[in-house]
Amino acid sequence: MPRIKDSSKLDLKLRINIVDVIARVATPRRAGGSRFKALCPFHQEKTPSFHFDADKGFYKCFGCGKAGDIFTFVQETEGLTFTESMEALAQRFGIALEYEEGGGGPSREERSLRQELFDLHEAATDHLHQTLKGPGQHAEWMRAYWTEKRRFPMELADEFKIGLADPTGSGLGAALMRKKFSEAAIRQCGLFYLYDDAMLTLGALRPRFRGRLMIPIRDHQGRVTAFTARQTDLTPKDDNSYEAKYVNSPETPIFSKSNLLFNLDRARSHVGEGKPFVMVEGQLDALRCWSVGLKTAIAPQGTSITESQLMLMRRYQTQLECFFDSDSAGQKAALRLLPLALKTGIEVRFLTLEGAGKVDPDLLFLEKGLAGYEEVKHGSFGGMQFMRRYVLPEAGQATAERTQQAVRSIYEVVASAESELLRKTLLGEIAPALGALQITPDVFERDFARFLATGGRAAAGPASQSLVNSPPSSGAPLSASADSSEPDSRTDASPADDADSPEHHLLFLLLHFVELGKPLAAALPHDWIEARRPSGTLLNRFLAEFAEDQWPGRDHLDSLLETDAERALVTSLLFESPKIEDPFKVALEGITHLRTRALTPRLHQIVLALAQASTDNTVDPGALLKERSTLQRLLRSPLALAPSAA
Repeated sequence: MPRIKDSSKLDLKLRINIVDVIARVATPRRAGGSRFKALCPFHQEKTPSFHFDADKGFYKCFGCGKAGDIFTFVQETEGLTFTESMEALAQRFGIALEYEEGGGGPSREERSLRQELFDLHEAATDHLHQTLKGPGQHAEWMRAYWTEKRRFPMELADEFKIGLADPTGSGLGAALMRKKFSEAAIRQCGLFYLYDDAMLTLGALRPRFRGRLMIPIRDHQGRVTAFTARQTDLTPKDDNSYEAKYVNSPETPIFSKSNLLFNLDRARSHVGEGKPFVMVEGQLDALRCWSVGLKTAIAPQGTSITESQLMLMRRYQTQLECFFDSDSAGQKAALRLLPLALKTGIEVRFLTLEGAGKVDPDLLFLEKGLAGYEEVKHGSFGGMQFMRRYVLPEAGQATAERTQQAVRSIYEVVASAESELLRKTLLGEIAPALGALQITPDVFERDFARFLATGGRAAAGPASQSLVNSPPSSGAPLSASADSSEPDSRTDASPADDADSPEHHLLFLLLHFVELGKPLAAALPHDWIEARRPSGTLLNRFLAEFAEDQWPGRDHLDSLLETDAERALVTSLLFESPKIEDPFKVALEGITHLRTRALTPRLHQIVLALAQASTDNTVDPGALLKERSTLQRLLRSPLALAPSAA
């Protein structure tokens, strides 16, 4: 693939405001001057520690340490390569790119496959939507299905670009081939069945979706990545998935259903204080919520919630209300959600109507609108309340086996909370309900501690047997037991932070005060630098460039950076604003520190060797004394670091 010119990369950096790039993923808040902050999209936090500077074009999280520019941000948040990130930004902001080869840019066959797949899905969305709105009996039937049976307005279909894959496939294959999408994109888009060895012709393309209502699935940035297809009376019986009510696109390079939430691209701009996300089971449920004014509704791709989906959601809001169908499948899905919510730091409540039996969110909002939402909010449950209601057996039905199964389910949920304090709080919330089952709080806590200590096996063994008809005992408190069963995080402590090293400080100075480069290169021996430190490695490399008059300038360092860690370190240092009156004085202090660190250990070795010289004939005291004198003189000698003549 042709290489994008360095001048184009610089042009993108100069013309694209990093605030506009980050605003697609996180909500910027002004932090003074050209600086902004937001909740970090790379780790869990409640207080913003993610900072970015509109003038410098860099970001840095002071919580997790992530740092970079517009390109690395798009790479990491969208899973793109470096070239793909430049192409995506260029297209997003309408900036033409120049390539090293040919000068005209890549052909469709040469361009990024991922970006082409996004374009293809947008084209497919437009085609299917126009098919729904077009002439013919199939379109007329599907519009009636949408407005009369599903009772949605056509304005909503226009807003979300709902489409129709008619029984013959809507001519989608012909439309995409006319737009000259590449063979690789058509083969991998997931919209067709095509044998691997088949020649790509219109006749070889068999549509995956026929006679179905087509719902475009967009990622959190609003790009169509896939479709959910709803079965209707138009679906032909020879359809491969005829019996399935809903069929999703298969996994593709741009679609993984476990990493996506339907309507998150729209809902994320409506959440805020007192406005949590509302998770419903399906896309049509979410569309119903949107149509009645509940704009924070989202839905997974099926009822199997994943940690990745919750982490994605958590970028924008930590509060979630779960409103699944009140049938057993909906309850099971809600129970699967609870431990993941605890693990990812999501505050979840479960919405339900007391005494209403089975509740379908679609029908509830259709009949009552937003008033239905307010009604179910009054019957909401916290996590442990929900477990008490749906997991614990009634006292009259509590056999030993059912009780043990229920308690194990509770343990598995509580154990997913990483905070010991939260675990204890959760156990305290459910403990009162156990009295009716003749389980005392101290036995409950002690058994949970054993559950943790044995990696979740306790509930099936002797420890959980003690829960049933067990007399109270004075075991150790939960906090002590839990502490003893979990590894001490201090045993995994990493070495001292590189940010405290003189190499780190000198690298910072070198990047911000280019006039230090030549003097530092002349005054600082390489063997004084600890090369095992990332900052030491870069300091050595950069000083060598200055020594050879090859320094490219801090805006053109890509060729000198070999790893992502090095790029992150340099970006992090460039993000900082130096508040130094005399950089030469500060640099001299750093060199002095390095000299002391490099020479003092050898001086100590000489002192010890001289003390043993009387009993060790192999030691040459004269040579040691001479070396000691040399080291002492070097340590006492004043260092100089003067600006170069240039």
